[in-house]
Amino acid sequence: MAKNLTTILVTPVTTEKAYGLSLKNVYVFNVPLSANKNEITDAIEAQYGVEVKVLKTLVQQGKAVRFSRGKNRYPGTTKRTDSKKAYATLAEGSSIALFEQPEETKTSEEKK
Repeated sequence: MAKNLTTILVTPVTTEKAYGLSLKNVYVFNVPLSANKNEITDAIEAQYGVEVKVLKTLVQQGKAVRFSRGKNRYPGTTKRTDSKKAYATLAEGSSIALFEQPEETKTSEEKK
């Protein structure tokens, strides 16, 4: 049974690598671990009003981190949570305004 698309929160990633990919019409999103490709595609199309051509997903394993529960005693390790990313290639003519800067007004030119 399909989930409600409002429950699948798809958040875009805003990093330098994601900016470089957005120039090639590929956008990166953080998605829930339980979501599959069909649900992610439907959620992106519903939230951003674009058409997804290709979708690639990956699960990034959480890093192992060390912690101490006292001075020189009881050392331990734990693991950060896993995360899932989706790389969505949009159809021709579709784009998402993530990295676009607002146009500057003429007031700054008039002051000079």
